[in-house]
Parts: sequence; C-alpha cells; structure tokens
Amino acid sequence: MNEELVWIARAQQGNDEAFTRLVEAYQRPVYNLCYRMLGEPEAAEDAAQETFLRAYQYLSHYDPLRPFATWLLSIAAHYCIDCLRRARFSSFSIGPEEEGSFDLPDPAAPNPESEVIYSEQRRQIQNLLVGLDAVDRAAVVMYYWHGCSDAEIARSLDLTAKAVKSRLHRARRKLALLWQGQIPGPKYGRRLNESQAF
Repeated sequence: MNEELVWIARAQQGNDEAFTRLVEAYQRPVYNLCYRMLGEPEAAEDAAQETFLRAYQYLSHYDPLRPFATWLLSIAAHYCIDCLRRARFSSFSIGPEEEGSFDLPDPAAPNPESEVIYSEQRRQIQNLLVGLDAVDRAAVVMYYWHGCSDAEIARSLDLTAKAVKSRLHRARRKLALLWQGQIPGPKYGRRLNESQAF
C-alpha cells in the first residue's frame, strides 16, 4: 500500500494530520487548476480552499480504484464551473496536430530572451482561456495541464469520452483563432499576474 493510500485511509477515519498531508501534496495542482479556470488569484485561493473543504466532507465517498488526484481535480473543476456559471463569466495549450496551432518555446531554455517570450506567451494563453465555455475550459485545463485522459475527464465532468474529444477539438480551434486574432477575444477580466500561477 503506497503512502498516499495510507493517508487517505487515515483521513477517512478522521485523522486530520493525514488530511493535512493530502492538502500539502495537492495544494499546488488544485490552486493552478482553479487559477486557470477562474483567472483571478483571490478567486483561485477561495476555490482551492472550497475544494479541500468539499473533499474532506465527501472523503468517505472516494473510490480507491480511481486516482485520488483525478477525484480531487474533478471537485475543483466542478466548483469552478459553478462559479463561472453563477458569475456569467466565461480560461490552455494548443495541440500540435491542430491547424492554426502554435508552439510554445522550451521552458527549460537557458536563454533569458526565450524565457521572456515564453512568459509572455503563457500570459497571453491564460488570458485566452477566459474566451472558452466553462466546461470546455475545464476539459482543456485537465487534459493539457494535469494530463488527465479523455476517460478521466469524461467521468469527472459527467460527459462521454466522445463529447470530451469534441470539446477539446472545438476549444483548440477557438483558441487558435483567438491567438491569431481572427475572432475577437474576451473583453473582460484583468491582466493576470504570472507569478501567482506558475
């Protein structure tokens, strides 16, 4: 039994220290998903806290056959989708196989000029994410930033795998068009603070 499963089992028995270990292990990926979904550092912090509160409340429902990270990110994604829908506020990386796509520079490049370009492109991509429907945004963030499979995303967002593929395809096309300026971008939201999310 790996260490994470031990923490989960103890947390399910009411051990707060074990749950704190889980929070420490997943606070960054949960915050990053919330930030990419909501686009605001304060909103992302609130959403991450709410995610862990809900995870604690529903820990007894966790299925150990499912990856814990996917279950936790699913809670975060659903909460963010609800926030976006409530606020009527509608946050990527485009697949290289898509027409009209773009490539990001290598983030490990030691060249300072490349680093500046990379940082600016990440900011621009984050700003483009607000142009997507909330569910499409969740699918994109889970797929590209968290490496979730189509099946995991489908289960997390209550979609079919075919619907996930369709949403990802549509989102990539829209983001490519937004990137190229062929369709107008969102007119709301403030410029994002890069240091908060990466």
